[in-house]
Amino acid sequence: MCVRIISTGGTFDKHYDEIRGELTFKNSHLPRILTQVRVTTCTTLETNQLVDSLNMTDEHRQRILEACQNAPEQQLVIVHGTDTMVETACVLGRAELQKVIVLTGAMVPYSVYGSDALFNLGYGICAAQLLSPGVYVAMNGRIFPWNNVRKNREQGVFETLA
Repeated sequence: MCVRIISTGGTFDKHYDEIRGELTFKNSHLPRILTQVRVTTCTTLETNQLVDSLNMTDEHRQRILEACQNAPEQQLVIVHGTDTMVETACVLGRAELQKVIVLTGAMVPYSVYGSDALFNLGYGICAAQLLSPGVYVAMNGRIFPWNNVRKNREQGVFETLA
């Protein structure tokens, strides 16, 4: 049983561009991360897109949905930007794919000291193997169903709606 990891970009995969003095995309960090953290679970890595989730459109979300529909694996982890992660989770949840789909990301880029990327990725991979079919957001040690989660921008955390 393999877990497919689908990279869509977000803060998780940003690089610091020293010349421009800003965070940009170059390549996904995921191949290096999976080696670094010594994941022994069978994984398949797919780079779907590298986009900041604030710039994500309905077309970007459709590409993610199609990747989930076409994946032969039943356990999927989507690395996604946190700003619009909930919107993508809603698109996937409404599709009722009968797979375990876990969205995760990072508040601080992997390439920056103190990032939560490694923990969240490991947590997401573990969650994908343990949860029942459905769509979830897994961030910073918590798991939320797609239809009961929001990002609290003031506190920088995810929380339930109620």
